[in-house]
Amino acid sequence: MLASAGLVGGGLTAASTAAQDVSASAQGIPAAAQSLPTAKSIAAGTDGLDPLLAAAYNAAATEAHNAGVPLSITSGYRTPAEQEALWEDGLQTYGSPEAARRWVLPPSESTHVTGQAIDVGPREGAQWLEDNGNHWGLCRMYDNEWWHFELATAPDAPCPPRLPDASDR
Repeated sequence: MLASAGLVGGGLTAASTAAQDVSASAQGIPAAAQSLPTAKSIAAGTDGLDPLLAAAYNAAATEAHNAGVPLSITSGYRTPAEQEALWEDGLQTYGSPEAARRWVLPPSESTHVTGQAIDVGPREGAQWLEDNGNHWGLCRMYDNEWWHFELATAPDAPCPPRLPDASDR
């Protein structure tokens, strides 16, 4: 029954929480465990990711949620077509390939297309991941993108220095 609970904005919805409380109580599940997100709800957004990145994120997200910190993937794996659309939009928005590359890369260069990158939110969760992610090898990569993380180090090793933006990759 707990697996049916959904996350909205990093928290359980009121309707799913009420239904969860009733069914969990009937099953003898302790009250403290009733409000924890399920592995399935934490894993949302990991489809298409490199399995090591997905596992590292899932472990980190579990720890964040246990600490009461909202954390979710806002963008993970992207198809080449999805990345191309973002690239084209970036060209329109910023006016040149050089300016667009600060925020978006063409499909042939994007780590999202290879399943090697995640964007996370909300800001509080991203800050928590920046502060703690290296325990799982997760690192913020760019100064201008507080949301972009990659598996960039060994667990518990320091993260590499951040680049100013994606154009320096």
